[in-house]
Amino acid sequence: MNLREYIKALEKDELDRFAALCGTSAGQLKQVAYGNRRPSAGLSICIERESSGSVVCEQMRPDIDWAYLRSTSKSPASKAA
Repeated sequence: MNLREYIKALEKDELDRFAALCGTSAGQLKQVAYGNRRPSAGLSICIERESSGSVVCEQMRPDIDWAYLRSTSKSPASKAA
């Protein structure tokens, strides 16, 4: 599912709550959903988390190597120990 489909299914108050959980506004989410703005990596992660994986980072930011990031879940410091 893409972000546009996801937010279209939300009522206004649900969209406002979803946006707040993502640390942004409903207007910003709509700008991203309709392709007028590109989400930051951080916002992409928040959207995936708050949508319970319904909208994935790879769909919003295909330019980022998410497979690499997903495979490195431990911090460098914990790998050295």
